[in-house]
Amino acid sequence: MKLHEVRSLANAALVATALVSLTGTVARADGEVNIYSYRQPFLIQPLLDAFTTETGVKTNVIYAADGLDERIAAEGANSPADVLLSVDIGRLDGAKQLGITQPVTSDVVNANIPATYRDPEGHWVGLTMRARVVYASKDRVEQDSITYEELADPKWKGRICTRSGQHVYNIGLIASMLAHHGAEETEKWLAGVRDNLARKPSGNDRSQVQGIFSGECDISLGNTYYMGAMLTNEKETEQKDWANSAKILFPNATDRGAHVNISGVVLAKNAPNRDNAVKLIEFLSTPKAQQIYAEANHEYPLDPAVAPSELVKSWGELKADTLSLDEIARNRKAASELVDRVGFDEGPAS
Repeated sequence: MKLHEVRSLANAALVATALVSLTGTVARADGEVNIYSYRQPFLIQPLLDAFTTETGVKTNVIYAADGLDERIAAEGANSPADVLLSVDIGRLDGAKQLGITQPVTSDVVNANIPATYRDPEGHWVGLTMRARVVYASKDRVEQDSITYEELADPKWKGRICTRSGQHVYNIGLIASMLAHHGAEETEKWLAGVRDNLARKPSGNDRSQVQGIFSGECDISLGNTYYMGAMLTNEKETEQKDWANSAKILFPNATDRGAHVNISGVVLAKNAPNRDNAVKLIEFLSTPKAQQIYAEANHEYPLDPAVAPSELVKSWGELKADTLSLDEIARNRKAASELVDRVGFDEGPAS
């Protein structure tokens, strides 16, 4: 059995054990809300504490790295899940397509979250935003601006690192390129980026910054919040050295802007505590909650009236691509097929 299969089975077992407890004790209870979360507990606990303080509603959380969508689907009408917290439009839209969500109808949410970051039918709601940017070596890259299109320029041959093209973060970016340029041009572009890679795609976004620090590559793709996480990491201090070796370049700042994605929430189809679930979603959309989220996770608030943290501000101004996330979601399947067609994850062709 492969390692990733062992990990998946272990995660599934942990989730199943936790859910037996959850379904047996708090599936339906006055003054409570049940949260399934792909976001780690320490990232969301400050928000949940503030929600309980303000409303008196207790929160019960199940965390897992994967498998929660499928678990909700398998539980069906007996699912204790009220909401699912997730990241990336692909995962949020995936929950909708799996049929485990119901629309959120709320004037509060509609007032707080711009329509661009909400499902047109109400099945998912964005909470915070991150940009897919270019990390660049401070020592070896002089330029302070870049475009996604430029990543295919031969001048970057052997100088780019990235994680798998099939990871949801890269699929979102490729889907946005499809929306802007069409299939033929995007395929040429992706093949060009592939041939500029320093190695086969591997690791996570932090690994790419480590590659810049070690000199393995000069630029890489990554989400903005990883830089914040590395710079404030008190347990693994070497990550600060990695982060301090790189600068953030916001792609396409002079034209359409940088590709952005979201963290978000869905209302479970069979939520046993629906009213409390809507209260939670409404609270998470408020400026107060977005400020807490932004400070804890180094992400951008979706409410334009709420300022990013001082650390995030220090990276420069983000001009966000206004392309609808719903359109990005529609292009995800084609993006995934394109990654395989050009053999992106096999690394440079020559």
